[in-house]
Amino acid sequence: MKKRKKGRKFSRKKDQRKALLVSLAGSLFLKEKIRTTNARAKELSGFAEKFITKAGSGSLAARKYLASFFPQKVAKKLTEDIGLRYKNRKGGYTRIIRLGKRQTDGSSLSVISLVKEQVKPK
Repeated sequence: MKKRKKGRKFSRKKDQRKALLVSLAGSLFLKEKIRTTNARAKELSGFAEKFITKAGSGSLAARKYLASFFPQKVAKKLTEDIGLRYKNRKGGYTRIIRLGKRQTDGSSLSVISLVKEQVKPK
């Protein structure tokens, strides 16, 4: 029986898609907030959370794994800052806020950011 595949293609080949997500994730970890399209933000959310969970362990294997994907500056910030910040949190490290449509081509934009503190419900 034919089943659907999970994920978005972004009109790119697999290696280009992975490079796009790694680049977006690196920017997110350095700046802690980036503005991108809604589809990219949704795909990036799950992709980035896997790296944050891995960085939370703080083991040598985790540091080497992160260094294989990201430059030294990003990997260091992930292990020493972001991983420790979310060590006791069980997920939900990112937040996506919709901005509206882009003027030129009408694609929907979003801001994806790392969660800093708990938002209390009203």
